[in-house]
Amino acid sequence: MKVVFRGALLIGLLVLASFSINKPQNKIKVYLIGDSTVQHYEPTKYPVQGWGMPFAYFFDSTVVVQNRAKGGKSTRTFLSEGRWQPIADSLREGDYVFMQFGHNDEAKEPQYAARYTPVPDYRKNLIKFISETRAKKATPVLITPVTRMVFDASGKAQETHVEYSQAVREIARELKVPMIDLDRKSLELVQKMGPDHAKDLFNQLEPGEHPNYPEGIKDNTHFNEFGARKMAQLVLAEIKRQNLELANRIIKQTPK
Repeated sequence: MKVVFRGALLIGLLVLASFSINKPQNKIKVYLIGDSTVQHYEPTKYPVQGWGMPFAYFFDSTVVVQNRAKGGKSTRTFLSEGRWQPIADSLREGDYVFMQFGHNDEAKEPQYAARYTPVPDYRKNLIKFISETRAKKATPVLITPVTRMVFDASGKAQETHVEYSQAVREIARELKVPMIDLDRKSLELVQKMGPDHAKDLFNQLEPGEHPNYPEGIKDNTHFNEFGARKMAQLVLAEIKRQNLELANRIIKQTPK
């Protein structure tokens, strides 16, 4: 009788151990906030894609990606237009907020005065996003603004976000926030591809090449499908390298 009882007890313990090892992860949301280089685009804009579009497909069923990025938005207008508050209100423990701004904050041209944000205010706004994310026990992740395609006469890729990317790096150090230096990583990729091939990342079309752009387009800021996927992969690689908990939720390729 004792042998039977001990056997049943052992089986029960093994079942409990197996359950605890294979306990399903809680479902979480990953919010993306930022500008047109991140946002979701409708088919009428194809082949333009923000890197947030392919990014969403790299995660398992425990992750829901909420792409709230919007073209033309700076940290200031994202706040003033009421785009941040609903996110802050919806955050739950374990969620993430990936924040990539800078393209529009740095736009000093007169026609962009409504979105321009000086660096001190840019810092203040990012710190607000961070503190309110942490208050909900969610994880903020800073991202430097992704590079544009600008080469000098010698074929060297040029930095175009110097002050704003540096501000992001400084905040990350000061507040100990995970930071993905997408500006640097994407600039390295553009340099590696060179002037002749880097354009394959961007929305560059000849007249008549695509019905959505009958006159053609030469856009050195926004990505095509290939470019968006390459940028998303840079972000994913950093998530893995920094060993964020989110890395455990990236779909693992099974060997063939």
